[in-house]
Amino acid sequence: MELRKNDVHTLPITGYASNGDGVGHLDGMAVFVKGALEGETVTVALTKVGRSAAWARLLRVETPSPARITPDCPYDKLCGGCRTRHMTYEEELRFKRQRVEDALRHIGGLDVAVSAIHGAKNPERYRNKAVFPVSQDKKNGVRVGFYRERSHDVVDVSSCLLQSAQADKAGRIVRKWMNKFHVPAYDEGDGTGLVRHVFVRTNRRGESLICVVVNGKALPFEEELVQALRAGCPKAVGVVLNTNTRQTNVILGPQYRTLWGQDFLEDRLCGLTFRLSIPSFFQVNRDQAEVLYNLALDCAELTGKETVVDLYCGTGTISLVMARKAGQVIGAEIVPAAIRNAKENAARNGFDNTEFLCADAGEAARELARRGVRPDVICVDPPRKGLDPAVIDAIAAMEPRRVVYVSCDPGTLARDLKALGVRGYCVQRVEAVDMFPSTGHVETVVQLSQQKPDDVIRVGLDLDELDITAAESKATYQEIKAYVKEQTGLSASSLYIAQVKQKYGIIERENYNLSKSEDARQPQCPPEKEKAIVEALRHFKMIEGSD
Repeated sequence: MELRKNDVHTLPITGYASNGDGVGHLDGMAVFVKGALEGETVTVALTKVGRSAAWARLLRVETPSPARITPDCPYDKLCGGCRTRHMTYEEELRFKRQRVEDALRHIGGLDVAVSAIHGAKNPERYRNKAVFPVSQDKKNGVRVGFYRERSHDVVDVSSCLLQSAQADKAGRIVRKWMNKFHVPAYDEGDGTGLVRHVFVRTNRRGESLICVVVNGKALPFEEELVQALRAGCPKAVGVVLNTNTRQTNVILGPQYRTLWGQDFLEDRLCGLTFRLSIPSFFQVNRDQAEVLYNLALDCAELTGKETVVDLYCGTGTISLVMARKAGQVIGAEIVPAAIRNAKENAARNGFDNTEFLCADAGEAARELARRGVRPDVICVDPPRKGLDPAVIDAIAAMEPRRVVYVSCDPGTLARDLKALGVRGYCVQRVEAVDMFPSTGHVETVVQLSQQKPDDVIRVGLDLDELDITAAESKATYQEIKAYVKEQTGLSASSLYIAQVKQKYGIIERENYNLSKSEDARQPQCPPEKEKAIVEALRHFKMIEGSD
């Protein structure tokens, strides 16, 4: 049958999309239905029909799932923030666990089970950072709230069940102040107006740092706003003005001015104290962040001697958690303010075994490689877009024994795990953490270990019993690596050494160092490293020629 917009159909829901929408099928075509649960039979009206998929509006639930509940938020059908308030929390966790496993299988080609998903003890009021967009309504005045789904139309929200009560109160105060003094909201269409966002951080003690983002360098009636916020939010520690005059969707601009109090907030995480500025990255769910970071620490398997590199380190949260059990931790982050915070946090908590670099992950990895840093463990916690291919190459070049990947997007995680697999890193453990209850987002921690030709069991056999040449027996891979490092400062991987040995007729065993993936493409040894390896082979008399 031909599917057309506005057609009404009844269909069973057999699964979930990555955002939590129910998925059914009509005439072999996937149909996405917001608000439908797996196992239900629903009647829908098609809203869009594409070439390979369709989207529909839920009209009626004919056969409800036992997991269906009535949403407890008055904004549920208006605001685009929450996706799962119509299902029990147990069903939400089941969906998220399945989402990770499906991504690993379909995108990464990995038949790996998620061994656990760690749900939140308190799935309400968990966010310690709120960002409220502001807009102007000609009839009803200023709106402060959240965007309607798939739009920049602001839904006016007085209280959000995911935000702290302090953040809600700050948003209401700014709205009242703007209406009273006729302060205009920013207009995305023509770039006019003033107030763009209200940004609130709240710590474990209930203290708040409040930031108003504006399309300019000053506010009218600034003192009146500060007094209103201090009176209505008595545990506020500071009010900051941020200037963002660019016509962009980026929330924060480059300039800050403190209107009152301090421009930072201190918070506790994993028993450590962190100082946070407005732009600093810090996990928004404090309790679940502790679960996440302790899981990452467990996956690192530290004994107290290891060198750990933490890429995308933010304000140093994972770095300092790792530093408790590592010999040395080097963190890297591209945001200068976050690096300043990371250094301050390390000093504040008494760590003298940390170093922080202000650079993006690729630049930092290359710099560490140039310095000859050979980490035992590399930890990555990238943004939603995942790892840049250059970062993956740099990780492989540094040859850590383990990689701990903390991910906020199962799709890019699966893509990156596949790329790391080609470079010799095998997934050992996968666990999920529900950092963002009531949304479709899920965090994942993956432990990978290096699989090298040297990772074999040595047995006591005479060389004559093996099909091995005299040249092969002259030096081990580790000895060749050490020589190359000493003479040139370069790091030579086992794969590159094997390639050069094979090129010069030093026989390698069949399938030696091949990836488990049949269609995997191996990285080829760069010319400068090949030259260094050749010199090492000559030094150890494994090929002819002068040293």
